Amino acid sequence: MQQGKIKKVVIAGGGTAGWMAAASLSKLLGKNLDITLIESDEIPTVGVGEATIPTLLTLHELLGINEREFLAEVNGTFKLGIAFESWRDVDEDYIHSFGFTGKDCWAAGFQHFWLKGKDMGIAKDFGDYCGELVAAKANKFAITPKQGLNYAYHFDAGLYAKFLRKLAEKHGVKRVEGKIVEVGQNPLNGYIDKLTLSSGKTVEGDLFIDCSGFRGLLIEQTLHTGYDDWSHWLPMNSAVAVQTETVGEPIPYTRSIARDAGWQWRIPLQSRVGNGHVFCDRYLSDDEAIDTLLKNIEGKPINDPRVLKFKTGVRRKHWNKNCIAMGLSSGFIEPLESTSIHLIQRSVIRLMQMFPYDGIREPDVKEFNSQMEFEILNIRDFIVLHYHVTNRNDTPFWRFCQSMNIPDSLQHRIELFKQTGRVFQVPTELFGENSWTQVMLGQGLMPEQYHPIVNMMSDDELKSFLGGIDQTVTNLVNQLPSHLDFINHYCKSSVV
Repeated sequence: MQQGKIKKVVIAGGGTAGWMAAASLSKLLGKNLDITLIESDEIPTVGVGEATIPTLLTLHELLGINEREFLAEVNGTFKLGIAFESWRDVDEDYIHSFGFTGKDCWAAGFQHFWLKGKDMGIAKDFGDYCGELVAAKANKFAITPKQGLNYAYHFDAGLYAKFLRKLAEKHGVKRVEGKIVEVGQNPLNGYIDKLTLSSGKTVEGDLFIDCSGFRGLLIEQTLHTGYDDWSHWLPMNSAVAVQTETVGEPIPYTRSIARDAGWQWRIPLQSRVGNGHVFCDRYLSDDEAIDTLLKNIEGKPINDPRVLKFKTGVRRKHWNKNCIAMGLSSGFIEPLESTSIHLIQRSVIRLMQMFPYDGIREPDVKEFNSQMEFEILNIRDFIVLHYHVTNRNDTPFWRFCQSMNIPDSLQHRIELFKQTGRVFQVPTELFGENSWTQVMLGQGLMPEQYHPIVNMMSDDELKSFLGGIDQTVTNLVNQLPSHLDFINHYCKSSVV
């Protein structure tokens, strides 16, 4: 156990990770804490994390954030899911939505009823039984109290960090501008005790949060925690990003468009569009990737394309001694399912749940690391699924993905679904049964059988059951305004 109470928290780095940690700790725990965030104007943030998942709404509720004000300030739009275009095969598309598809029963998920209906020729596409998915395709959205849609946000990551900074400073966080040039450690136990800036100023602390990005200034360069490289499963190691002018109404979903050696994102904000091309530089040069992206954007570029390099994987410990890594310093899976901000949020909430007021205790550290590892491994498997289960074999990259070895845990999930149609959500994992089902079906994995409980329904009952769900979804979507109309009414941004 580290002796002494934890009174001074020092956050190394700003951006989404740093300011999310600062805002949360100061608002929810901050009365007895002295919180300082060190941020250098010389070091740019990555700032391309513009898509989120619904879990962010929970943190915003805890922080008392007014949704309308927040979205207006960050140029935000709504997100009902992700369209995967040409992932299953060239010109074959599907949507992974945030909603629930159909109705389950105690023994079997809706996919079993749908599979029998498909065999009988009476079922529509699987996604047609999900309100969020149908609304996304119709470019409609609204926040409705009774038949609420599950949704997340698209926003400008730079503006989001500024929004969180205002909240953090309102609750007493001190921002220190400067570049960290030296990390001081206690010679007796190796704990970090101070950070020295280029100005000569030192900032002392009891607990340090590393939000320094890919370089991991504290967690890796100082504490040598180690990194598990996942590039044999997730070969992406590069991304090029560019923003473009808006040429049409913003759609309520992220577009993920498969390319020859990776994929392209398209994220609509209110006044511009975020674009990027994630790729593996073993199959595509930076110049070729930039050229591919610029040939496949809509609207005039607002800035010059910039290339980011990364290594997929995870830090061996998220909490080491008196340092907790959050954001890119803790690892990077890749942005395919918009999980980066979620993992920052989970780190922040877990730290608050286990906050070491009376000193750092090893059981807390172990539990924190165990929970983070468990969640990240399940997210990793879900991302690998998209690449491996595909009919694409038209380029060397996709042939590699088809034939690569995958984690045993993922292989089990694939075989279970293929042979039985079953998906079991592991407790506390992020992606539920419906998400796994949507992506496995979307990628072309069709179960060999359905659960026999489905046969308890007569053919007419099954037809009525499927028809009733379809009608409910249709009625819901017909009542919704267009996505743009709702934005203009609810949270129109003044950002240009």
